[in-house]
Amino acid sequence: MTITDLRPTDDTLELRARVRAFMEEHVYPNEPALNREDEAADALVERLRAAAKEAGLWAPHLPPEAGGSNGSFLVYAHLNEEIGRSVWGQLVLGCQAPDAGNGEILWHFGTDEQKERFLKPLVAGDVRSFFSMTEPEVPGSDPTTLRTRAVRDGDEWVIDGHKWFSSGAEGAAFGVVMAVTDPDEHPHKRATQIIVPADTPGVEIVRPVPTMGHRGRGWTTHCEVRYSGVRVPVENTLGEVGDGFRMAQKRLGPGRIHHVMRWLGQMQRAFELMCSYSLEREAFGGPLAEKQTVQNWIADSAAEIQACRLMTLDTAHKIDQGDEARVEVSLIKFFAARVLHDVIDRAVQTHGARGLTDETPLAAMLAMARGARIYDGPDEVHRMVVARRILKSFAAGDAWQFS
Repeated sequence: MTITDLRPTDDTLELRARVRAFMEEHVYPNEPALNREDEAADALVERLRAAAKEAGLWAPHLPPEAGGSNGSFLVYAHLNEEIGRSVWGQLVLGCQAPDAGNGEILWHFGTDEQKERFLKPLVAGDVRSFFSMTEPEVPGSDPTTLRTRAVRDGDEWVIDGHKWFSSGAEGAAFGVVMAVTDPDEHPHKRATQIIVPADTPGVEIVRPVPTMGHRGRGWTTHCEVRYSGVRVPVENTLGEVGDGFRMAQKRLGPGRIHHVMRWLGQMQRAFELMCSYSLEREAFGGPLAEKQTVQNWIADSAAEIQACRLMTLDTAHKIDQGDEARVEVSLIKFFAARVLHDVIDRAVQTHGARGLTDETPLAAMLAMARGARIYDGPDEVHRMVVARRILKSFAAGDAWQFS
């Protein structure tokens, strides 16, 4: 495949320009108000979401037949270079995590009844959801060790367990819960994904877990959740019994590339702020842009961002072609997480003390960037996945091919 294959079409360029204009008119000016995360911010989000729908930019991660406006991973990657520049962009345009991932698995694996009851209001933006897999007692990087149990009792599942980092659970209408349904099965066949309405008796949102000093509110929370004798109909099984691990991989793969797509926007925004400020700020007899250290930061950042872009676009193209691209997804996940952090950190350093304040978005961006190396799989696990796949290829007598 050539680089030309990854370039946006004229239609994509036009759509991206519309997204850029929407962000400039509606999102960036409202960031200070949205950052307050209060009731007024909630009302503002709803007004902005209505504007996004009116503009035909709603839910670009799903095809029109699912209630979205796009559905192509490659097009979505180009759009996210605009949407991802603000943390609020994804929420305003209806493509926010974890709802985007839940929407995708409901679209691909849900029954007609599940799509009507759960997917339709989710994609419409009438409700939010959460994904409940990680547990505090076992490593989140190894879901085969999960302890939450779901036991069949007639026509119901009875769920007992303890989760945390169930992002967005505060105020959500339902969650997709990963629970062990057959502990004696093969490790990758033990768990099942089950849809659990949040108002089901026995579901307790214990607390939002503060992360990097941020409690969050509603969508921005990362919650501890307990399930005590929670009963839901067997009809709430998502996909097949025992297929939870495979479906988690199907969900988390696209979810990881969604993150990286948004990070591209964050990197580019930080890069632009660094370049602009280095030209404006003078120290030691001239602008910072004339200092070799700052020039090196700018050059390194430009090279790393472009490498991330091309890797991400290539992976998105492969997913569009039906390839799971697991190695490529792992590659960009750990590589982009590092680049994201380093580019933002250089921008903060260029701004000096101002970079630590809320007068620019950099400080908040840097705090969020640190989490990027952990959520949806820590860097070390993704490196392991990549190395194992490559070494397996060599062990079989076939040199690894970069296509």
